[in-house]
Amino acid sequence: MPASINDIVALCKRRGFIFTGSEIYGGLGGAYDYGPYGVELMKNIRAAWWNTMVYARDDIEGLDAALITNRLLWKYSGHEGCFSDPLVECKKCGARMRQDKMADPTRCDNCSSTDLTEPRPYMLMMGLSIGATANGEINAYLRPETATTTYTNFKNVLDAKPHKLPFGIAQIGKAFRNEISPRGFVFRMREFEQAEMQYFVRPGDDEKYFDMWRDARMNWWINVLGIPAEKLRFTPHEKLAHYAKAAGDIEYEFPDGFDEVEGIHNRQDFDLGSHTKAQSEFNITANVMENKDSTTKLAYSDPQTGDNFIPYVIETAMGVNRTMFAVMLNAYTDEDLGDGKSRIVLKLKPKLAPVKAAVIPLARNVPELLTISNDIVTKLRALGLGRIELENSGNIGKNYRRHDEIGTPVCITVDHQTIEDGTVTLRHRDTMAQERIPADDVTHRLIEIINA
Repeated sequence: MPASINDIVALCKRRGFIFTGSEIYGGLGGAYDYGPYGVELMKNIRAAWWNTMVYARDDIEGLDAALITNRLLWKYSGHEGCFSDPLVECKKCGARMRQDKMADPTRCDNCSSTDLTEPRPYMLMMGLSIGATANGEINAYLRPETATTTYTNFKNVLDAKPHKLPFGIAQIGKAFRNEISPRGFVFRMREFEQAEMQYFVRPGDDEKYFDMWRDARMNWWINVLGIPAEKLRFTPHEKLAHYAKAAGDIEYEFPDGFDEVEGIHNRQDFDLGSHTKAQSEFNITANVMENKDSTTKLAYSDPQTGDNFIPYVIETAMGVNRTMFAVMLNAYTDEDLGDGKSRIVLKLKPKLAPVKAAVIPLARNVPELLTISNDIVTKLRALGLGRIELENSGNIGKNYRRHDEIGTPVCITVDHQTIEDGTVTLRHRDTMAQERIPADDVTHRLIEIINA
């Protein structure tokens, strides 16, 4: 049976992946804390994205921009004037809803009353009052996305690390949105994490690179995260945003249907054109607001022809929290072992697993077993593969089940035979198969398993 959202929520709390934020004070809608294993899984997903997007390429550079930004960034990006949702309030029960997400725009989703307020814009950005003289007035924002801070650093990156077109800038970081109704566990939150890449191309090459990145990102979901192709689809946008020439979403089949996990957008020259100085000097295709505040020309100078122009942008934008949610849903397996027995196992790709291996002395009160176990743990940790745990509880069955649930690909058991002949038992997560190997071979075997 496929995993439900409730299955994942229960596992996350039970095994320390995700906790409700501010839980001891009743929580806060759309805010979650990541526990010991959630931190590791998120870190591994980030690393998998960064390895593919930055380390495996010569044409993409990294960036980590500030979370708090000058208000002018969001004025000229269009967010300050347009980044809002239509809010409707029920006069009977007080529920607030996004009109465009209501089952019936004339009836309250909560109580079915038709006594609703007229829709009004609801600002999604979180404003800040910064400085001793601010007097509570909004003069800055927490960024609602990472993309705009990438565009405004275009010239900085290009000057520091010159590139010919096409080239990209990648960024992973927090974003904040004042959501009306956070929902779906970590699917829609007020504080979340994005992994976005902006790929700068020549006008005229944009359609080719849009197709390239659509295919590349879909392949990453399948080959790196291990999501079956039949659980994914690419859905073009029927209605395009004001900045887009083309756009679509990679969607994962969640328990309640397909929904977005990553967007691919052809943003044409809207973004660099919106933030550049001296807009009239360039043939900007997109409809941009007149900018009298920018101090920098965000243009590209062709080293061969000397032409200056505003590049087009192909964007890939992935929600890291949603990705973790999809990965856990896909990996969650409730396995029938027969005779009324079952086990929960997260069949994660080994590189994504929060714990790479657990070393388990069969008996906790035998010093020789613990000495050997500690020696193996030390050698495995020296490999730098990720978290290695020592389980010294003496209950081998419970240790196996716990590590099945958190997705540990292999458990290494040290027993009395180890003292006699120097061999240990490797127990494999997915098959529960066991093999006896020399303790000296454990590091080599673990590298093989993680890289499989």
